[in-house]
Amino acid sequence: MAKSYNITQVEAAHRKRTMVSALLIFLAMPLTIFVGLQFGKSKFMVVSIILLIYTMLPFFMVFEKRKPKAREIVLIAMMSALTVALQLFCHITLPLQIGTAMVIISGISLGPEAGFLIGAVARFVCNFYMGQGPWLPWQMFCWGILGFLAGLAFNKVDLDELKSRHFKVMMGPALCVIFGILVAYVCYQLWPGNDDTFFGWRLYVFGFFGLLAGVLLQRKRLPVDGITLSVFTFFTVFVLYGGIMNICAMVTAAGAPGAEISIERMRALYISGVPYDFYHASTAALCVFLFGNSIIKKLERIKIKYGIYK
Repeated sequence: MAKSYNITQVEAAHRKRTMVSALLIFLAMPLTIFVGLQFGKSKFMVVSIILLIYTMLPFFMVFEKRKPKAREIVLIAMMSALTVALQLFCHITLPLQIGTAMVIISGISLGPEAGFLIGAVARFVCNFYMGQGPWLPWQMFCWGILGFLAGLAFNKVDLDELKSRHFKVMMGPALCVIFGILVAYVCYQLWPGNDDTFFGWRLYVFGFFGLLAGVLLQRKRLPVDGITLSVFTFFTVFVLYGGIMNICAMVTAAGAPGAEISIERMRALYISGVPYDFYHASTAALCVFLFGNSIIKKLERIKIKYGIYK
């Protein structure tokens, strides 16, 4: 009976953290970014620090009613630093978005709260070297939400299955996104409106709802195999990171000559953003396919050896 009680308490605490994380990510953070814009673009650093505080709250709820162990904090710091170092290395050498891949890997291995924290902190530090600006809070939010969703979608890691390269689950986020894009194409054929091409906002909007439906359907059920990881990475980066940062480009450029906020400009940005978003998503998926299994396997061994997050 005591064992059952403890499991129930742990599950209740986990659900509580997930609910708090979801409220902060989907309500508090977008609202904070919007309010920060009202005070001018020069306040981006203040907004970024507030976002960092938001990201820490769910993570520290892991240590509710118990003292945090140094090994747990060190692992988070190590993954954040490794994400920054790899992203900066590829930024000046190889044209790969390995930092995005590392955030998704961290979310899968350490959970959604830690994944969001690593993504937001790593992006905050990266921009001290790659350039600060009003886009910083948006990038922190994007990297963080990638880690959060990866932690929600994938199940516990089975070390014996990590070397697999097959797509096990057909009814997952990937197929939901594909179905959403097919619906978008049908809608474009029936009601094209003022759009001259299908490639634009429909890819992101319909893809987002497909991704959201897929994550909810397959929550904690996706297997950690190479192809599933890669397909999930590609669609989440393209739909979420690309979709949000295209809005960021319009908002942060507002006020410049010919850069007003309008539906027409948003359509143009989404059309012009497809090539870069495809490159970003493809290279991140490639990094996950090549290195994801080995990194996740080592993180799982560290967690088992030192009893982290148990």
